[in-house]
Formats: sequence, structure tokens, C-alpha cells
Amino acid sequence: MKIVKRLIPLIAIFATLALMSSCSSSSTQVVATGDDATTDSSQSMESMNEADDDEQSTSAFPVTLQTPTGDLVLESQPTRILSLSPTATEILFAIGAGDQVIAVDDQSNYPPEAPTSDISGFTPNLEAILALEPDLVVHSYLPEDIEQGLSNVGIPSLTQYAAASLDDTYQQITQLGEATGASAGAQSTVQEMQQRIDEIMASIDVPDGASLTFYHELDPTYFSVTSSTFIGQVYAMLGLTNIADEAEGAGSGYPQLSEEYILSQNPDLIFLADTKCCAQDIETVSERNGWNALSAVSEGKVIELDDDIASRWGPRVVEFLEAIATAVEQMTALETVG
Repeated sequence: MKIVKRLIPLIAIFATLALMSSCSSSSTQVVATGDDATTDSSQSMESMNEADDDEQSTSAFPVTLQTPTGDLVLESQPTRILSLSPTATEILFAIGAGDQVIAVDDQSNYPPEAPTSDISGFTPNLEAILALEPDLVVHSYLPEDIEQGLSNVGIPSLTQYAAASLDDTYQQITQLGEATGASAGAQSTVQEMQQRIDEIMASIDVPDGASLTFYHELDPTYFSVTSSTFIGQVYAMLGLTNIADEAEGAGSGYPQLSEEYILSQNPDLIFLADTKCCAQDIETVSERNGWNALSAVSEGKVIELDDDIASRWGPRVVEFLEAIATAVEQMTALETVG
């Protein structure tokens, strides 16, 4: 039995719907009822509110940000942002700073409207970056020579390392709000995440969840994550036991497990975070040497995750948590029925 949790990200389209509504063919009726003046007045009020928001955003500058590499001072609101981090890209658009983003790295594939470029976030090219004339570069890591090159020409570089916890995620969202003048949007995003996570945790019904063991697969060579990582902590929220925690090399947070070790642990659940990159699914897993003897495989308890959602620490971590919670509930229900 194949259990697949497919998550389809929802794009915020409220502005588009509002525009379509204002351009509808019912304008004659609006005039006839005398509502046209009210509509104009409302639009004028919205324009004034937008102007006030813009003024408040720009008035927040200059701003000083504390980063892993030291304090970063932004003298004015950036309007030409280059994001070299898929997570940062998702955050920027989620908090309402997407219009300030001129380009993103080649791995930033969400949201769909993000202006993807050929620039690699892993091996960025300084000339390609400078050609875009950004006034802020956001990334999770840059080689020292790239950092120095940006510094030499006065382009601010904001470093945000991979989050180690949900609190780190909230802090990075808040910081990007400060960096872009979108603090209100950042605060709203954090609050929505916290509320949704609380709802998921309150609604999930998994008896004896702590007794369930799992294996999280990053790629077909058996790299995994421990509970010390951001990904591992999401699983820990649901009381699951990570087989990678006791494996050789666990201290790195991302140990490469041996096939023998995985088979000996016989995890109750297997989560595949290599479905997109490496085309892995329950069929390919069951074809591995000896894996069909694993209870998770024979009982259909292999859960296919979206690689991107399972690896990024932005707003969609809520979807990651929900995917795990739903899968655990389904697996537990199967055991109860059985």
C-alpha cells in the first residue's frame, strides 16, 4: 500500500482577485446605485494607507542588523535585493518584500513568481552578481572572496545560516522584515506560523507516538539527520524516535548511515526527502537489497515528502510538520485497524 503525502503550496493571490473585482463588468450597476462614489472613496483611502505604509517602511532606516559575521548597517530601504538562499527567497515573498527582489539563485523555485537566475547559491560568480547591481545580497553562505568583493564595492551582504530551531526561523523572518522595511508582514507571518503549528499539535491524535522510530532519508546514499538539526527537531515535536541519533557520525548532525545499520534498526516509518532530486519512492525503496524485509516497507509505511519543503526552514515548515503529523496519524490508524 502506497501512502503519499503530496503537498501543493498555495500562492497568495488576494491582490489579483481584488484587481479582477475592481475591473468587473458590473460598473454600470455600481453607478446606478450610487456606490461608485463609495468605491472611489475606498480606493482613495487604500491609496492613502499604502502611502502611509511606504512612509513607515522607509522611515525605519537606517537599521542595524546583528548577523553571524557582525553588525550590518543598512542606510536605506533596499529595492534591488538578490537572494542566494531558497529559504530566504520564500521568506521575502511571504512577508511582502517580493517586489524588492530583482533576482534569486538557480535553486529558488518557490514561489513561482520568484525571478530565478542562473547564479548558483553554492558557487556564486562575483561578476554575475555585480552585473545585477543589487543593493542587498541575502544568503546562507558565501565564499570569503565573494564576501570581500561585495564589501569592496559597498554592497551589503546579509548572512543567515541554516536554522537550528523554530526560534531561529522566527528570528530570521523578523530580521528580513527589518532589513526590507516589511516588519509588519514579518510579524504577521510569524504569528500565522505559530498559530498553525499550535493547531496542528493540538489536533493530532497519536497514542504512544514516542514508541515509533523513523528514518529520514536525504538521498539514496543514506545520508540522514539527527535530532540536533532543524529537521530532526520537527520530528521530535511529535515524539518520534530518530534511528540516526545513535549512528556512527551522528555528531555531525548529518550522518551517512550504512545499509546494514538501517536494516538492523528496522524503523517503524521511513520518510523520503529525495523524491524530487533522486526519484525515490516506495517502489524504488522496496527494490533495494534486503529492504523488502523492513516492516515499514512491507506494511506500506514509507512516506514520500516534498524535498524542498522538507529541507527549507522558512514559512513552509508548517507544511512539513503537517505532512509528518498526518502520516503518523494514518500509520497509527492502520495499526489500530490491523
